[in-house]
Amino acid sequence: MADLKPPRLAGDERDTLQVLLQYQRDSLLRKVDGVDDSAARRQLVGSGTTLLWLIKHLAWAEAVWISRRFAGADTPVPPDTVEPSDTLAEAVKLYQATWKQTDAVVSAASSLDEMCRGVPDGPPVNLRWVLGHLLEETARHAGHADILRELIDGQTGR
Repeated sequence: MADLKPPRLAGDERDTLQVLLQYQRDSLLRKVDGVDDSAARRQLVGSGTTLLWLIKHLAWAEAVWISRRFAGADTPVPPDTVEPSDTLAEAVKLYQATWKQTDAVVSAASSLDEMCRGVPDGPPVNLRWVLGHLLEETARHAGHADILRELIDGQTGR
């Protein structure tokens, strides 16, 4: 697996956050490329984290934070549990569809200072915070995926 460096750009804050988030999304998908469903379900660490769960969880996280909490939309949120009928290919398609919705909402927002409309508890947060949170969450889980993939077949790389 190729070790791709993060893209560099001299864009504004929104562009920078979106480009870095996309880099982490793509990095996660590179880590599952070529993995079969059986390997994607393998529980190789004590927490039970699997490659399949990581993809489903990040689709869930983007839908919850952007569609529900930021936009305040009452849209369906994909489950972040792995069901017996789930396939890695379906989870990847769901994740990609979710991030397209995320990107559309983020692009349509008037400002990164725009506040979330649907955060149920805790202090209010703005879109800037949400994008930062999704970036760190995706990067963290891409690191988990890197370890899992290395345990599965020795493949590593960003």
